[in-house]
Amino acid sequence: MRTRDRYLFIRILEACNADCFMCEFALSRDTFRFSPEDFDDLLPKARDAGVGYVRFTGGEPLMHPDVVELVRAGTAAGMKMSLITNGSLLPRMAAALAAAGLAQVIVSLDGASGATHDVYRRSPGMFDSGLRGLREAAALGVLPRVNTVVGPHNYTEMPRLQEVLTGAGVRQWELSALKLDRTITYPDADHVRSVCDPIYDADPASLLVPMGKRFYGDTPQEQERYFTGSVTPRAAEPLCHVADDVIYVDGKYGRMYACSCIPHRDGDDGPGGAPLREQGVIRLDTPVFRAHADYFRERGPEVCSGCSTTAAGYSDDVARLGAVGAWHY
Repeated sequence: MRTRDRYLFIRILEACNADCFMCEFALSRDTFRFSPEDFDDLLPKARDAGVGYVRFTGGEPLMHPDVVELVRAGTAAGMKMSLITNGSLLPRMAAALAAAGLAQVIVSLDGASGATHDVYRRSPGMFDSGLRGLREAAALGVLPRVNTVVGPHNYTEMPRLQEVLTGAGVRQWELSALKLDRTITYPDADHVRSVCDPIYDADPASLLVPMGKRFYGDTPQEQERYFTGSVTPRAAEPLCHVADDVIYVDGKYGRMYACSCIPHRDGDDGPGGAPLREQGVIRLDTPVFRAHADYFRERGPEVCSGCSTTAAGYSDDVARLGAVGAWHY
């Protein structure tokens, strides 16, 4: 019998109004939008599959014309609703999203000020909008979280960003490593540790401490793999429990995956997900999906090279504790 609620991630569009240097969807004008009708069809099947949390991703979800209605529909179906955004549109939409029942909002912030973040994201004004939107959402009862992509370009910004987010009342923070189709090189791994170890070792009563594992790994073995081969820390052996608890739906391509870190990877060594529809009907937990999930459950701790710190930490906490808190992923 399932004891943990599952997470359903839905990529509701590819379009985006940001120009982030690390993202394949930068300034995309793709026209796909996941429809309210498909969401209505998906929701009862998600409930039957044990889903309790739904998170919209993109692209930029706030560019979806029906995003408020999608949040309202998920809330009415008993789901805890979340979305991840670059924050540019959040100040003007926070009130409507909160009224629709949004439970958590995640804003991507990569620098400690607009002078750095807006350069990394190549989007003037985005840092200030994101931080203002977080404050407004939090005042309306929405859990505020920040996700940060960290690499050689910005790791020295992280102590200051920790102070900024703490002062802004942010409640959760993910630091995940920059991922590119090449090795990420740090001139001095010891300097990364000296700058960033205090962030993770801080007193959570006074500073916001990142979720999950260190982006460069918690153990000497993880850090060696990361600094020499850009392999991010992953779930500890023997099993990845994320594959038990996550369904990632790529709406545009009609595929589903057992982790938010492995979409768009058909053709890699592992199975490439599963069709969302069988004979035109949306189905979850099909035999094809379970075979895909079982592969990464059993092999993920050995083969995955792009895990997020939150996913790795989630799996390890499940293995250690058997249960996890709300919005732990």
